[in-house]
Amino acid sequence: MANEFPSPTSYPGDAGYGIAPPGFRLPARTRLGPVRLQVSDLERSLDYYGEVLGFRVVGRDAGGAALGPRDSDEILVELRGGASAVAPGHPPRLGLYHVAYLLPSREDLGRFLRHIAELGERAGASDHYVSEAIYLRDPDGLGIEVYADRPRSTWTTNGRELRMATVPLNVPEILAVTGDSRWNGLPSGSTVGHVHLHVGDLDDAAHFYHEALGFDTVVWSYPGALFLSAGGYHHHLGLNTWAGSRAEPAHADEPRLMEWTIEVPDAESVAAAARSLETAGYPVERSSDGADFVTRDPWGTALRVRAAR
Repeated sequence: MANEFPSPTSYPGDAGYGIAPPGFRLPARTRLGPVRLQVSDLERSLDYYGEVLGFRVVGRDAGGAALGPRDSDEILVELRGGASAVAPGHPPRLGLYHVAYLLPSREDLGRFLRHIAELGERAGASDHYVSEAIYLRDPDGLGIEVYADRPRSTWTTNGRELRMATVPLNVPEILAVTGDSRWNGLPSGSTVGHVHLHVGDLDDAAHFYHEALGFDTVVWSYPGALFLSAGGYHHHLGLNTWAGSRAEPAHADEPRLMEWTIEVPDAESVAAAARSLETAGYPVERSSDGADFVTRDPWGTALRVRAAR
């Protein structure tokens, strides 16, 4: 099984936990870039992402809109129209489980928590030891996490594995830390912290994302899931098989994750990642200038790797 990794050994730049890939390793300064989502009703989604999540429209064309924090031109999510509405109770698809937006502070999380409570939004809430998180679904049922990290100095391990779990969130404590300050939209400094995907098989997923793409594996004993990252982060990528053995990839006309983005420091890192994937047998579509490429995981989820801008 993919979540039964052997005991690893130390390696240069060791964060004290995790398993490095056997070959190419994503640089420590790797981060995530924007995600592209296909939605069924663009105006409805824009209302939701603006009112509930606090995004502002950075740019717009006939088919969609690019969104970012309230006082920044950085694009975190692009919404594209064109999907057909999906009936309630639709079985889960392989692909997106949730996109997770990282807030700059715990106080921001408290402000957001009070904000959605006042709106009457239904939400889940969890403490993962390394982070504290709120979970929602957009009007098409696409999963969303809004979270804040705990300081790295508080993260703990079980041997080489980072300690993560899902336990109840201490909502009163977070609200007390926040005080009376109010939510005023998604704050500058917010990022796409991680992406979490439904996959068909953890072994195949580990071969693509860990061995070929070059993420470290940091959590591997969580039931039915793997968590991977670069630079010692708790995770840039979650993978799970919770959709079930009969789940299908999202159809082209359904609400879905169209593409997500990894940003590496330079063009040399882009080229090295592309070579590693090709050596492992995965197709890569390079841009004409070599600054980025697109590949797809075994279930068709598109990933763009590009040099940081």
